[in-house]
Amino acid sequence: MKQTISFITLGVADLEVSRRFYKALGWAESSGSQAEVAFFQAGSIAFALFGRESLADDANVSSEGSGFPGFALAHNVASEAEVETILLEAVAVDGKLVRRGEKAPWGGFRGYFADPDGFLWEVCYNPFFPIDEQGFVQLPK
Repeated sequence: MKQTISFITLGVADLEVSRRFYKALGWAESSGSQAEVAFFQAGSIAFALFGRESLADDANVSSEGSGFPGFALAHNVASEAEVETILLEAVAVDGKLVRRGEKAPWGGFRGYFADPDGFLWEVCYNPFFPIDEQGFVQLPK
């Protein structure tokens, strides 16, 4: 797995309140945002806000208790095959497969693993957000 973080996604209690907060801080929301998710370019990292319940559902974990910390780190890759490979690599080094690689409802392909402390990593192929020559996600302006 390449040493990079593509997205930081926070599972928030009220998406609209959080969206207004970050905009009030001067963050410019990407045109790639949708009603259920807000995207912001944060240097070489994409920052996302997603409803807490929705993010937990996407990772196939409970939104309550210690099983879900309220955020997921994401590692974006260039193909569906890479998603599968990295999930296998994570499991091989004591990661826990949380959600197998599969088509996502929004048109991409994703799976989740948890590191030894339970922190969630989404491994994702997103055909709508290209990866540049350095391996960084590029959100639409």
